[in-house]
Order: sequence, then structure tokens, then C-alpha cells
Amino acid sequence: MISSLLIANRGEIAVRVIRTCREMGIRTVAVYSTADKNSLHVSLADKAICIGPPASRDSYLHIHNIISAALTTHCDAIHPGVGFLSENDIFAQEVQNAGLIFIGAEPETIRLLGNKVEARGLAEKYGIPTVPGTKSAVTPGPEALKEAEAIGYPVIIKAAAGGGGRGMRIVRSSEELVENLNIATHEAATNFADGTIYIEKYLESPRHVEVQVVADKDRVVCLGERDCSVQRNHQKLLEESPSTATTPEMREGMNKAAQTLFASLGYLGAGTIEFLVEGDNFYFMEINARVQVEHPVSEMVTNTDIIRQQIIAACGGAMEFPQGVTEIPQQGYALECRVNALTPGKVTFFEPPLGQFVRTDTFLYSGAYVSPHYDSMVAKIIVWAPTRQEGIARMVRSLRELKVEGIKTNVDEQLAIMTSSEFRSGNFGTDVYGRLKKSAKI
Repeated sequence: MISSLLIANRGEIAVRVIRTCREMGIRTVAVYSTADKNSLHVSLADKAICIGPPASRDSYLHIHNIISAALTTHCDAIHPGVGFLSENDIFAQEVQNAGLIFIGAEPETIRLLGNKVEARGLAEKYGIPTVPGTKSAVTPGPEALKEAEAIGYPVIIKAAAGGGGRGMRIVRSSEELVENLNIATHEAATNFADGTIYIEKYLESPRHVEVQVVADKDRVVCLGERDCSVQRNHQKLLEESPSTATTPEMREGMNKAAQTLFASLGYLGAGTIEFLVEGDNFYFMEINARVQVEHPVSEMVTNTDIIRQQIIAACGGAMEFPQGVTEIPQQGYALECRVNALTPGKVTFFEPPLGQFVRTDTFLYSGAYVSPHYDSMVAKIIVWAPTRQEGIARMVRSLRELKVEGIKTNVDEQLAIMTSSEFRSGNFGTDVYGRLKKSAKI
């Protein structure tokens, strides 16, 4: 096992990794930009080193500075966290070239899965259903129009290297397609340095369901599914497990698909396979070759420390599950709400919710500063309960107890979603946020 690890990230995920490392007896090194010098992850780590000014490109995305920090502080490995360089195959390769362990998938695996056209092809190779779409990348012109007509409108244009809802455009006619193909290509090139796009059938209101996986050199273990259907502009707002949309047969099919794909890749560590669900059918969407923001939901229903298993697997060890086990049964119900800052500034008072089966992952404290330079998520409230009804009630109580003063947050919006009849019914799709907004319920 490694003795020292650098976390190439910031905020709540850096705090999260530090806590697991402490329990494993692993020394931690934090990196920070000048904007984050007083951040919680900096004070919690055993050592901290500044890697640049506030702009991400000059700090948290600066590969040379991060690797130099790891070597200078005698680290054995680097954990990329989520976002930033977590799915950057060049970074993963440079980490390995420096003689360090990358806590994540192999560079060639990240490279393959980072291209959604190639990932779709891999799923199709193994007989996993995919949403009808183009078999290869498309370019603006008559051929793209022909492909869209064959798929049937509405369609969605996607960036092959995209993620997080960026680089996506919904079109409902050939006229709209002509208008948007060049725009989508430009957006893809601007956001991902890759202008490759493809076209899929647009499902109006599917469920977004994903399966959490951890894998070592000998086996792939599924940790159940999460439902991420409540989204604003394709950005997830809350996640729950299990999904009210899945049947036992569907869950079995999803787990089998996850086992097949991750085993075929020789995958190491934590990853997620994402599906769209419509009626009794599920369709492969993509694989995220990293740990995700919503991983605590799966941890709560399977009593698993995913970061711990990820580190063990990346270091060549055997994960700590009973021999022969490839699926961990979900127990009870878990729910996570993302708390986003609506304004930057100093947090004058912070008090997280407490009580049985309530967890808060955050970098906030009274006196912390929320920077305008980075992602707006400042905390995650996660609850567990025996049933969905009890879990929602526990989340409502927790959100009402949460105190964040000095900045504005989306807590009122989350409470409105929690208390809406649409969410409580469990019968909704990815358009639920828009419908709640339109009816002035949020």
C-alpha cells in the first residue's frame, strides 16, 4: 500500500479523499491556488503546496505544476478527484511517466471512454441496447440531415468528448438541424478542444439511471443503481438510490451490462455506467471513468467506502468484499441534495444538519470564502432511511436545519423539489425540473 498521496483537486472532494486516507494511514498532500489558501482541504491535509493563481488553467489544470508538487513532496500516488483532470488521459499518462500511481482508470481506458461515439460502439459490440443514433461522428452537411431523418425527430446533437450537459443541442426539425450543426461543432471545439459531434434520438422524458462499479484486477463489483433524473439544464441537482423506475429484471440487466463492459476494459477503480430508461427499456448512454459527485448515495445503501476500494484497486490490491461477490445488495434508501452557491463571498456562519443517518460532505466553515473562480457546489447533504418516504422526510428536516449565512444558496429550491407531489410520487422523468419551474412550484 502507498504511504503518501497528493489530491489534485479542491473543495469537498479533496476533503472527502483526505478523510479516507487518514483512516487508511496514508499521508496526504493538498494542492491549492492562491484563491484557496484558506480552504478546508488545505488545513486538513498533512502538507499543502500552492500550484498557481486562481485561474484553473494556471493551477488545478496545470499538469506540470501538479506532478512537480507530488514529486517534491515525495508522494507515491495522485488522486484526481472529480472534474478538472479526473478524466484527462494525458494527465493520467504523465502521472505514470513520472513513476507515480494514478488513482483512476488506465490512460488508454480514459481515452477510449472519453469519446462517446467509441463508447457507444463498445456497448453495441456487447449487445447492450443504445439509443438510436449515428454509428460514427457527423459533420455539418447533407449526410447529417439524412442521418437525422432516418433516426426521426426530435434528435439531440452531442459532443463526442462532452460531459456535464455541455455541447448538447436539441433539434426538432431539419431547419433547426442545419442551424445548430455548426454551432454545436464550434461549442464542442471550444469546450473540449474536439469538434467531433454525433446525433441521437432525443427521448422527451426518460429516467437517468446509473450503476456504480468498483473493480480490481480480478473482478468487477456492482454497488447498485442511482437515479439522477432531477436535472437543471442537464446538470444533476439530486440523486437517490434505489430508483423508482427500475424493476428487478432491469436491475439485473443493467448490472450484467456493467459487468460485461468494465471487465472487457480491464478496468481498475471506481466508475459509473449511465443509462436512459424509458418504460421497461434501458439504453446505454456513457461510462464515467472516475468517481462521481454522487458516489455517497451508493456508499450509504451498500455500506462501502468507494474511495478506499478505489485506492486499494489502483495500487494492485484486492478489494475488501467477500470472496466471489460481484454485486452488493442495496439496503434501504439514500438521497443526496447538492447545495450550490448562488453568490460568491465569505460564509459568516455555517452549521450543517446533524442527527441519525445524516451526512454532510463540504468544505464550508464559518469564515470560509466561496470563490467565483470554481464550480458552484459547496456541499452535499446525504441521508439514509429504511424507506423512500422516510428518507425524503429526513432530507426535508436536514435542509431546514442547514445554516449557511453570508452567501445565497439553492436550499429553498431543493426544499421545493423535495416537497412537490411530482417528486414524492416517484413517477417523473428528466423534464421534471422544467415542469416544476413552469408551474411556479420552484
